[in-house]
Amino acid sequence: MAFHLRAATDHDLPFARALTFEAMSRYYVQYGLVWSNDGFDVAWAGRENWLICNDDKVMGFISLSRDSRALYIRELHMIEACRGLGAGSWVLEQMALKAQALGLLRLTVFKTNPARQLYQRSGLNIVGEEDCFWRMERACPSS
Repeated sequence: MAFHLRAATDHDLPFARALTFEAMSRYYVQYGLVWSNDGFDVAWAGRENWLICNDDKVMGFISLSRDSRALYIRELHMIEACRGLGAGSWVLEQMALKAQALGLLRLTVFKTNPARQLYQRSGLNIVGEEDCFWRMERACPSS
């Protein structure tokens, strides 16, 4: 499959919000957290957002932020029917390349989220924890 990223626009916000809610609502319930559409929208506006595509088909999205040391994956969600096709691994490798200018790729994941296994296969290691989250990172030295 030929995956690619397409810059997301404000028109993609409802899709991204709904996909994130669908993917994360069980964890919010499990850990007693409260979902906020407004909170998602504010975060979206301050981040770099990309759609994950195969040809013209949108498979999911990724939301990023950065500081002087790391690229942070804030959201990474795939449509359920598009999981297991290799797009998630491909995106993580693209983000590791993108993180080379900063040195680290970081994310947090709910402790009970099976995506942690994908992240570990992609070279991210658990480096800490906060309440219901694992903090993960991967060193991405420039070549």
